Amino acid sequence: MMVFAKQKLVFLSVPKTGSTAYQAALAPFASMVISDPPELKHAPVFRYNRFFRPALEKFIGSDLEVIAVMREPIAWLGSWYRYRQRPELDGHKNSTRQISFDDFVLAYLQGKKPAFANVGSQAKFMEPQKNGTQVARLFRYEDQEGLQAFLRTRFGRPVSPEHKNISAPQELCLSDEVATRLRRKAAADFILYESIGPDGAYTPPEIGTVG
Repeated sequence: MMVFAKQKLVFLSVPKTGSTAYQAALAPFASMVISDPPELKHAPVFRYNRFFRPALEKFIGSDLEVIAVMREPIAWLGSWYRYRQRPELDGHKNSTRQISFDDFVLAYLQGKKPAFANVGSQAKFMEPQKNGTQVARLFRYEDQEGLQAFLRTRFGRPVSPEHKNISAPQELCLSDEVATRLRRKAAADFILYESIGPDGAYTPPEIGTVG
């Protein structure tokens, strides 16, 4: 998570959406950069609202604009799957080394997820709070041009992040049956992603509808 007092901007860090690259590119202009621990670096809306917003609004102002990036849901799970295949996780409960992508997604769909598939939900991350706190602009990860155009306008200079934490290339294929189950069980994520329009405009999830 990054806070920019001059630009009145908060950039939330959704996991597996290129946030590390943007952090590296924008850190010199930030008033605050939360890079560790992961629970704070990747603070979702509810955590931002509870722990950060009160202090930021007191010292910076109540007109802070919150932005975030969302990845296409299957591609997002694919990124997690590839990331957890790295050799240093061999033998660890989070490793997906000996697991197919289909089995990874099926594990993700379980009520009680095994550790390797317990990666959260982008829709849950973005869920608005009862006091009105929510992401004001949501950009598709696949629309880097749109995100960078917004940031260029806000910062008055080009923002060109270098790729960071890239997983090893691997072509993933999800079976039709599993894809159908995922779209049904994780419908909130697909609906949210499809609602994203130009310049970060989107339809926020309804409060309390994201499981």
